[in-house]
Amino acid sequence: MHLEMRDSYMRDDPEFIRWQEGHRYDPADRTSWWRSWLDVVAETTGRGVVMRRLRVVSEPLSDYVRYEYDGTFTNVAAGEDVRWLPRSRARDLLLPALDGWVMDRETVILHHFSGEGQWTGPRMEVHHDPALAAQYATAYEAAWERAIPHTEYRPD
Repeated sequence: MHLEMRDSYMRDDPEFIRWQEGHRYDPADRTSWWRSWLDVVAETTGRGVVMRRLRVVSEPLSDYVRYEYDGTFTNVAAGEDVRWLPRSRARDLLLPALDGWVMDRETVILHHFSGEGQWTGPRMEVHHDPALAAQYATAYEAAWERAIPHTEYRPD
């Protein structure tokens, strides 16, 4: 499971800049938006592995999160299950300070970003720690249960 909690990431991302300039992916033109990450998702979910992405968001959405929302149909098309959790629905949850992935019962990958949403050192930390994985999984599951499936979420 992947948890994203920031309102902005990589403002210099060329795809985000194109989105700001009015470009939108055409769901009918799969070749125009398919990318290598979606190959990984499709191959992984094709083996029966469940891939979940949870975005904890402020409302109204920031421009960057709106950009993510507009493009999330690509993740869903590849097989990823995506949900959205408005911060107002998370008020009594204890969530990790860092975004990251819980890969299995032992492995957690934590992401480090600056206040501007740019990668910072060490970028990603891989931990093989069953206790840490259990803590993150418990927090993620509590948030996941409250989150709204992508097909139902309508941002303000």
